[in-house]
Amino acid sequence: MNSLLYTIAVILIIGWAIGFFFTAVSSLIHVLLVIAVISVILGIIRRPTAL
Repeated sequence: MNSLLYTIAVILIIGWAIGFFFTAVSSLIHVLLVIAVISVILGIIRRPTAL
């Protein structure tokens, strides 16, 4: 019985770690997307005009 509880605990911890990793990667992708959009907007605003 002790072995079964240990196995379940290890599986739950591994599942939590995988879920945490994918959540961290997902938030990192959103942060990089926001930075990319901001840099494109700043590039458009700061572009010298040829008028």
